[in-house]
Amino acid sequence: MKTKHNLDLSLLSNEIKLLLEIIKVEDEKSLDNVLIKDINWNYFLQLAMYHRVYPLIYYTLIRSDEKTIPKYVIQTLKQEYKKNTFQMLHLSREMELLSQLFTDKKIPILFLKGPIIASDLYGDISLRTSKDLDILIPITKLEYAEELLLNFGYKREDETSLLNELKWRGHHITYIHTQKNIQLEIHWRLHPLPSKEPCFNELWEQRRVSKTSYPINFLGEEHLFLYLVSHGARHGWFRLRWLKDIDQMLSKGFNIINANILMKTYQSQHMVGQALILVSELLKTPLNEDMMILTKGSQPKKLADSALYFIKEMEPLHILASTYKFRRYLFLLKPSIVQKVIHFILLFYPSSSDVKTLRLPKPLNFLYFPLRPFLSIYRKLRKTP
Repeated sequence: MKTKHNLDLSLLSNEIKLLLEIIKVEDEKSLDNVLIKDINWNYFLQLAMYHRVYPLIYYTLIRSDEKTIPKYVIQTLKQEYKKNTFQMLHLSREMELLSQLFTDKKIPILFLKGPIIASDLYGDISLRTSKDLDILIPITKLEYAEELLLNFGYKREDETSLLNELKWRGHHITYIHTQKNIQLEIHWRLHPLPSKEPCFNELWEQRRVSKTSYPINFLGEEHLFLYLVSHGARHGWFRLRWLKDIDQMLSKGFNIINANILMKTYQSQHMVGQALILVSELLKTPLNEDMMILTKGSQPKKLADSALYFIKEMEPLHILASTYKFRRYLFLLKPSIVQKVIHFILLFYPSSSDVKTLRLPKPLNFLYFPLRPFLSIYRKLRKTP
């Protein structure tokens, strides 16, 4: 079905266009030689790393008969591909150990990303990257889970929590295992407030279980699809890897009708529409009639246009998130007036960054509320997070 939504792809560099051409390329299909002749290969490599698609790029290129790509580019991709494979194997082993640890202590645990998702979407853990492990547990088990992790060799990443900031702004806590060089995030929500999302019990009842040497619990297909869509949308889709994940699910035959009730319940139709426009335009993912319905209206198109800008910028998240354009995008992403109001209120809730900017005695912490706008302006002028 024709899926033209008239995104302005002229905003994208030839290097990004070539990345897209490669990760959407079919077996035995030649690459666009016109693109290849006008490529800054060092920038191409930077983009492949930034967008976390270098394993797929390498995997595709070594199976093509393309001779015009410089050898050093292939060699660099090969080295990074090997490093990523070892990293994913390392995380796979830790994933099974953690699953056994939590299961033995009767703490239900769901893995959100990592090797289990790479295997599910790509059939090969070496084709997707992951810098850490993300797990979801009931909020009532947080303290017990932390005790387990500390005894298991993990250390909680130093965070200054101001005025119960984690409850209102956060949705996960980060732990580091220095000996294993592994980062772990424990989530008690899928996304930060004020987003609507399924409760843990709903996710648990619909979970899938891996066939690995020790069983791994992970999200059911419909919940995983909406989680990946919402996560990508919340970050402005600034990494192409997230869009490729959606493309993989759709290409494997994911039936979007099965997620209709969830989309309506958790108000994510506009984000799904945005994702569908982006994958159809950038990765040429075919959309059926049910998918096309979700792309109708001005909001999905407007959100897709905004994401295109973030995709081309190649900015670190902490810099991107501080821009007016990104904050306005997040505001537009909220599906209801209530969520927009809560989002606006939370912008004025003090954060740990305010403590780093100006340390006040604990009895005076309430002053961070009126001071927050001024401290934020000061950080922008000083160009600090």
